[in-house]
Amino acid sequence: SLWSVSDVGTMALMAEFYEHLRQNPLRFVALQQAQLSLLRGETWLENNKLITQQEKNDLPDGFAGDESMTFSHPFFWSGFTLIGSPWW
Repeated sequence: SLWSVSDVGTMALMAEFYEHLRQNPLRFVALQQAQLSLLRGETWLENNKLITQQEKNDLPDGFAGDESMTFSHPFFWSGFTLIGSPWW
């Protein structure tokens, strides 16, 4: 199956979210920081790799998109919100 640009954008946001969650146990802060990372262009694609602030990950096989792009557009990160208690 092919991975779309939005799939890889979600992968980018979640990679940043879990990295920030390790640094700050408050989920709403981790999500906010992950969204800001994407907005600032601190997470991007380059040469078939997802580059985050902490690591470089190979893209999944079947990615159908631009091999060099950022995720700063709100399309990639604005639709995500937490449900339930943000403290746990």
